Amino acid sequence: MASYQIRSAQDLGSVVADRRRVENLSQAELAQTADLTRDYLAQIEAGRSSSVVEHTFRLLRRLGATITVSFEDREVADGD
Repeated sequence: MASYQIRSAQDLGSVVADRRRVENLSQAELAQTADLTRDYLAQIEAGRSSSVVEHTFRLLRRLGATITVSFEDREVADGD
């Protein structure tokens, strides 16, 4: 099981990039499966997806939150 501590949009983007590589997918392939453009996925992986995400993480940090993303198996629910 892989587990990641997330404290910023940059951390979240790094997780997406890491997991994409683990799954041996290109940015184009992953973007297509999520109905996104490759350019937008690149922005997410670089931590530049949106100010809303960064503001949310800032609020959560100030509230003392720790966010953990875990990957236990390969099944992904339909519609995700």
